[in-house]
Amino acid sequence: MLKENRDTTSNGLETFDVKLALTTSLTTRPVASGYALFEQLSSHFFNEMRDSKSVGREACQRIEQWLSLHTLDELKQLNQAAKQHFLYEGITFTVYGEDEGIERTIPYDLIPRVIARKEWNTLSLGCAQRVKALNLFLHDVYHQQDILKSGIIPELQVLTHEAYLPQMCKHNLKGKIYSQISGIDIIRDRQGEFYVLEDNLRTPSGVSYMLESRKISQKLMPDLCQQNNIMGIEQYPQLLREILVENAYVDNPFIVVLTPGRFNSAYYEHAFLAREMDVPLVTSRDLYVENDKVYVKTIKGRQRVDVIYRRVDDAFLDPLCFKPDSTLGVAGLMSAYMQHNVVIANAPGTGVADDKSIYPYVDKMIHFYLGEKAILKNVPTYQCREKHDLDYVLSNMEQLVVKEAQGSGGYGMLIGPQASAQEVNSFRDKVAASPNLYIAQPTLELSVSPTLSESNISERHIDLRPFVLSSPYCTEIVPGGLTRVAMQAGSLVVNSSQGGGIKDTWVVDDLRS
Repeated sequence: MLKENRDTTSNGLETFDVKLALTTSLTTRPVASGYALFEQLSSHFFNEMRDSKSVGREACQRIEQWLSLHTLDELKQLNQAAKQHFLYEGITFTVYGEDEGIERTIPYDLIPRVIARKEWNTLSLGCAQRVKALNLFLHDVYHQQDILKSGIIPELQVLTHEAYLPQMCKHNLKGKIYSQISGIDIIRDRQGEFYVLEDNLRTPSGVSYMLESRKISQKLMPDLCQQNNIMGIEQYPQLLREILVENAYVDNPFIVVLTPGRFNSAYYEHAFLAREMDVPLVTSRDLYVENDKVYVKTIKGRQRVDVIYRRVDDAFLDPLCFKPDSTLGVAGLMSAYMQHNVVIANAPGTGVADDKSIYPYVDKMIHFYLGEKAILKNVPTYQCREKHDLDYVLSNMEQLVVKEAQGSGGYGMLIGPQASAQEVNSFRDKVAASPNLYIAQPTLELSVSPTLSESNISERHIDLRPFVLSSPYCTEIVPGGLTRVAMQAGSLVVNSSQGGGIKDTWVVDDLRS
């Protein structure tokens, strides 16, 4: 069942210790200068702060008023203070493929995205429903394969999928939970309708950005945070630990976070979660397997490991089972896993359920396994492996978003309306040569949120990634998520690897919502 989240209110922390030149009295400054910047916002896109009938109106009005009391330069200084905080805390990421290999701080925008609690309740129920069905799908395809036998999902599409692991067949997991930590990417269209854009079940990232964004809000805008009934998210690390405990086969399990190492783009998050859960952060060098049991080396001797929250991809987990040249995994780990001597979260083989070519069937999974109608809609999707869909995509590519089924991070995709004729033709050749590797979707007009730009407060496109925690006994979703924002004008790509940034997400209990 879906546990009721604690109704904690975010309290203002100590004021951020930065020297800001905010010397003008806020009570005497003419508010028109700052407010005029905000008044310029008008477009045909759905504006999250102004167009939603159920958004927390009181919170939005307070945010607008707060913005009107600050000049553009002052707001920029606050954003710069956030950047300095990220640098100080080591909150960085690396873009793979860059020659210089320089770590970057993720762009942060101080204007929060607001969601009313009533609206959030629908989103959280929809995400929980979706993850429950996906876990049941994973159990089914590794056991009876009823959904394949029924013809609802093509058998070859699953069994020949590169993320499908035959090693997992007939392996039973506690409570049939394969994805303990899931990230569901949600967008809103021009009419304000919510859609699920993507499911992330392998090693979903970004939760540390969600938590740090809230800390920044509380430090930069303490009074504004105190004035609004913002539901708390700070309990996430403790909930994550509880979920991992509930998935273990033993009482009082010893938990570790397995990282590829400090050169991984998400290393900060690995270290952050290990620290917040008060568990060791380990690499493959710290672990070894003996008699099908996993141990970690400590200064006090070896310690038996019961749960591994892994941030290492399947192919690198065990050189004896997968890539033999992997130095990121642990030899014999899968053997220990198959003997139920250790829990790996998320389970190996979950990737077959979050592939973009499987995504179109999730609505049918929900009906097949739960007997329910999907609460959250899918974006209409064309499967290029199907001839009829392929013909349409090849003929209309300049109007569509075309993605690699196995792609992530905003790579391997074409946004037709924003691409040149040469880019479209080049991508058309790729799809025609290997149609089974691609899917396509209509170019949705993603909703926008007020965002601080170089010259004013502008509209920028956003999405939302709530994090779903699953155990055999409950589902937990903290009231909020990672709001990603396309910092470039007109861009629809919100991924940090493509220049996207982040915002705090305020779920507010507003009496008028």
